[in-house]
Amino acid sequence: MRLENVWLRYRRRGPWVLRRVDARIGPGEVAVVLGRNGVGKSTLLQVAAGVLRPSRGRVADRPARVGWVPERFPADQPFTVARYLTGMARAAGLGRTAAAEAVAVWTERLGLGAFRAVRLPELSKGTAQKVGLAQAMLRPPGLLVLDEPWEGLDAATRDLVPELIDEVVAGGGAVLVSDHRGETVRLPGARRWSVADGSLTEETSPGEAIAVVEVAVPAARVAGTVARLRAEGHQILRVRADASIPAPQAQRPTPSTVTARPAESDAVVEPTTGEGR
Repeated sequence: MRLENVWLRYRRRGPWVLRRVDARIGPGEVAVVLGRNGVGKSTLLQVAAGVLRPSRGRVADRPARVGWVPERFPADQPFTVARYLTGMARAAGLGRTAAAEAVAVWTERLGLGAFRAVRLPELSKGTAQKVGLAQAMLRPPGLLVLDEPWEGLDAATRDLVPELIDEVVAGGGAVLVSDHRGETVRLPGARRWSVADGSLTEETSPGEAIAVVEVAVPAARVAGTVARLRAEGHQILRVRADASIPAPQAQRPTPSTVTARPAESDAVVEPTTGEGR
């Protein structure tokens, strides 16, 4: 899935909540979304999940099945736990028998068996959050999006969340998860996306080797090249006009030089520090 030059604001002429967001996550990958409250983390996750549409830009190649768990499960609905989950399973495309089996499995696994006949508004926040996790997993998602999934959960269920993430990844799915409790230390192999002032950058792991790649492209193709590199998760350090290129390339159209992290192109690589993939 790719987020390509995504901008979002909630009302016309309102402030931009997301600006120039380019990111990519592939099958079997986990990305942890980090940042202070109010910087746009939840908005970014809702765009990724398809809950919100970008004001500009687009989300490409989103998997057909998305599991979405908001920070606060919307429990103000006139259904019992069993009826709600059954309805969600049928909406996800499961037949009557398969839906009943999925609901039985996930109510048991998440400790919801005693609450099957309880109406959603009567649940505690933690129990309602378990219902949110259950509905996201009723049918294996190609993309699982979790906004602060550990919030309000008991210790046993907090331990279960990384297990669910591992299962999605093992099945070829991708996972986006935000967290302010420090629980994502349980996901040691995850990529780290940092959101600040509506923009997204990817943090490097300690000790990860970084390089700068300078790619000479025709001036007319600069915008498209920059967009593609950002969509692939690279950080663009600068773009400059530069006619001093090696002799074998001298007859090409006047180029600009894009300085970025490694990508699949011929380039001169110099060690440096910066953002990793």
